[in-house]
Amino acid sequence: SHSHIYIYTCIHASYSTCSDLFLLSTRNDDLKEMLESNKDSLKLDAMKRIIALIAKGKNASELFPAVVKNVASKNIELKKLVYVYLVRYAEEQQDLALLSISTFQRALKDPNQLIRASALRVLSSIRVPIIVPIMMLAIKEAASDMSPYVRKTSAHAIQKLYSLDPDQKEHLIEVIDKLLKDKSTLVAGSVVMAFEEVCPDRIDLIHKNYRKLCNLLVDVEEWGQVVIISMLTRYARTQFTSPWKEDGQFDENSETAFYESDEKKTKNGDENKSYVMDPDHRLLLRNTKPLLQSRNTAVVVSVAQLYWHLAPKHEVGVITKSLVRLLRSHRYTPTPLFTNILVLLSRQGMFEPYMKSFYVRSTDATHIKSLKLEILTSLANEANISTILREFQTYVKSQDKQFAAGTIQAIGRCATNISEVTDTCLQGLVLLLSNRDETVVAESVVVIKKLLQTQPTQHSDIIKHMAKLFDNIAVPMARASILWLMGEYCERVPQIAPDVLRKMAKSFTSEEDIVKLQTVNLAAKLYLTNSKQTKLLTQYILNLGKYDQNYDIRDRTRFIRQLIVPNEKSGALGKYARRILLAPKPAPVLESTYKDRDRYQLGTLSHTINTKASGYLELSDWPAVAPDQSVRNVEVIEVFYSDSGEEEKEKGSGSSSKSSSEAESDEEKSSSQSSEESDKSSSQSEKSSSESDSEQKTKKPQKKTVKDRYHTIMKYSTCTVAVKYVGTLVRFTILVLRVPVSLSLFSLCILTPCPLSCAALLLQVSGPAFVPEKSHDLLHRMTGKGLSAQYQFPRQPCLYQPTMVSVQISLTNTSDHPLEQIHIGDRSPTGLNMHCFNTIECLLPEASVTVSLGVDFNDSTQAANFQLCTKEDQFSVSIQPAVGELFLPVTMTEQDFHKEQGKLLGMNESSATITMAAENTISQPISRQVATVANLGVVPSGQDNIHRFAGKTASSGAVVLVTVELRGESTALITINTEKSVMGPMLLRDLKRALAQA
Repeated sequence: SHSHIYIYTCIHASYSTCSDLFLLSTRNDDLKEMLESNKDSLKLDAMKRIIALIAKGKNASELFPAVVKNVASKNIELKKLVYVYLVRYAEEQQDLALLSISTFQRALKDPNQLIRASALRVLSSIRVPIIVPIMMLAIKEAASDMSPYVRKTSAHAIQKLYSLDPDQKEHLIEVIDKLLKDKSTLVAGSVVMAFEEVCPDRIDLIHKNYRKLCNLLVDVEEWGQVVIISMLTRYARTQFTSPWKEDGQFDENSETAFYESDEKKTKNGDENKSYVMDPDHRLLLRNTKPLLQSRNTAVVVSVAQLYWHLAPKHEVGVITKSLVRLLRSHRYTPTPLFTNILVLLSRQGMFEPYMKSFYVRSTDATHIKSLKLEILTSLANEANISTILREFQTYVKSQDKQFAAGTIQAIGRCATNISEVTDTCLQGLVLLLSNRDETVVAESVVVIKKLLQTQPTQHSDIIKHMAKLFDNIAVPMARASILWLMGEYCERVPQIAPDVLRKMAKSFTSEEDIVKLQTVNLAAKLYLTNSKQTKLLTQYILNLGKYDQNYDIRDRTRFIRQLIVPNEKSGALGKYARRILLAPKPAPVLESTYKDRDRYQLGTLSHTINTKASGYLELSDWPAVAPDQSVRNVEVIEVFYSDSGEEEKEKGSGSSSKSSSEAESDEEKSSSQSSEESDKSSSQSEKSSSESDSEQKTKKPQKKTVKDRYHTIMKYSTCTVAVKYVGTLVRFTILVLRVPVSLSLFSLCILTPCPLSCAALLLQVSGPAFVPEKSHDLLHRMTGKGLSAQYQFPRQPCLYQPTMVSVQISLTNTSDHPLEQIHIGDRSPTGLNMHCFNTIECLLPEASVTVSLGVDFNDSTQAANFQLCTKEDQFSVSIQPAVGELFLPVTMTEQDFHKEQGKLLGMNESSATITMAAENTISQPISRQVATVANLGVVPSGQDNIHRFAGKTASSGAVVLVTVELRGESTALITINTEKSVMGPMLLRDLKRALAQA
């Protein structure tokens, strides 16, 4: 019966195939008849059907003879479709295409520009070496065609001819040189692409066209812009000196330094030694900046890579908002955009304000999720690690197993990079060991193993906990990691490690190879450290491994036996068994896989795949001395401008070839003033250009020097860019969004992160339980030239602003003369929010005065640096707050305490068991010691052995809960719950120190 079914299936399949072939053959016959008819309407209908078949992926090559007969048709529409077909199949049907080559040559003289371009396209698609001279002649003629569309097609044909016959390179370079001088924006992108393919090393062809390409760039098609920007990036790296010098001067109108007089140069000789940007370098940066507003992702990325490789470091930040805009505007964000951002993250401070834009969405693909994880991990610092870890807690619960495992790896990297949250991350990963998902458990074990290697002496409890869970873990890599930990730190768990080895001896034969290898290692290490308990177990396991099916395990077993069990045959190696097996291992370095990608140019294929691709052109290093910049002072002036209107009249009909970009810029120049008045974000150079244009209208024409005319070109291009792009953007902002022009569009989307517990906003601040009298030196009298200053924290709510911490400063004049105008000067870090005291006009000798400051530390122990100034001197001082001084005590019931504590578990909880001093084991000393360390309020407790304290951070209002639970006579468990993952471990460290000492 089965054979009958098989035969029937084969017959049915062959019948259906034959029927399809029959239908296709019948359809082709119908089309052939229509193409051979005398009516153009039938031929046109047939060609439309054929093009439709090609668009659907059908093979229409059998119709080539019938189609090629109509190549000489007088019907323009029919001829266009025939050429479209021939471009597709000319390479496959070369012999038949050659028969019509005379027709293509005649079509190159056709009055219709589309026919001429199509004929050249078909001719260059015939890949036969015998017609290379014909193609060369056709390309040269098309390069001089009146139509920019035909000239564009000739630029495309150059690349095809070069791939067919590289020996034609020198002739093709001549054509490229001619087309590079073309003023049409339609040709620019195509000829630069031909330049990149044929002769990318001939930068001498670019010198005289550099400024023209910069000025035309804004009007070129989008893909042409990408090619030109890439080429100009490489060009700039060979022609300009590095702008990344420390003593560089970065003036938007730096071209004035190029044209200044000799007298001025001699007067300011010292200043001229420092770096001044080349005006052509500035021209490139200024003309590409408006393209950051492009709708095309590739254009924005191209401009971003140009700024990254060419711009001064303080100007690179302008690309940030444009890249973030692309993330928000596209539903499916391209992968190369993320890989570029990962490299840009090496410069601190660029993307931190837009961290929320990189949060993972449920609709993101897995590889996009992984890239966003990499970005979030790279953005992590002490200020935002709490928010990032809270986000990671959500990701771990994802149904995407690969993404969840990647999140756990990201937590491990955060723990190694930021030491303040290492303990918090470890505790959170230990909690994940109880997860039902094997993938999450396995990845947690692997990451915990790496973290424990950084500080193994402090985490023996975690190793014990992992040993207890060993029987429930089935993933081989996780089991192997636990066995490695047992063996590496077997001396710290002397009772547990032998028992784990006993269990492994029972299941050795059924384990995976990686687990067996680690079992043999564990047996060897225990044999060296605890041979009394494990000698027989080790011999048993070595015997099992001796006959294992895997040769790696057999070899490892024989090696271990000869190493640890000395006999007559074993050599001197056995003496070093302990040093070999128990040698201290360096802690692993958890690094991003995207660390070294900056060795490739951003935006290239090589950068995306992290491997050098064929055709990749490396960026050259900056020249130590800039080449002669006069090579670019050629022809551009005559092409764009004339000295007077008479010269323009003399050109006559030649003005018809004027490029569309020039015509548009002339029209827009008149409206540039009105648009620039509303554009407050445009550069100063753009404003000056519009003013200079208006002044020139009232003045009489004057004869211009070469330098003056070039200076005019620089201003002209700036004005055009400002009107065409920036002005348009400003009008869109006013009419559509109806927001002030000066307001950044992106700032509307950035939301301040809300505290995890909304109850923090409703908590009532109480008075301090204890105010320490200790004061700290702010300025010593010797350093301050008689002015002495000390500060202390009064632990009172700040009157100036609720988010500030109140600081009292005592100023004393220890000199023998009055000190005048004592005040606060410059502050750092930049943006530090501080309420300064009023200026003290005069402080007499031996007199003292106490003043108040308000400082917003932003929930960080980073010092507030500022200058304490007198009339004659300035002294740099700093206020370093302890973590406990950043809190405000709050009133809270025991029930509310438990409720808030339930919201702050996992990575928001830090705990430690300590041995307390005997004097601190009763209620009153505990409260006093805790209140000394931190400004927290006491929470009533119904249990004598548990003491609770509550507060909130001054800046963000995040809840801080402290629990001290007495266990036994001198042991206590300290637990801290807060969403501030950095502040929690720091407060725990201070409390441990305070309660442990008498």
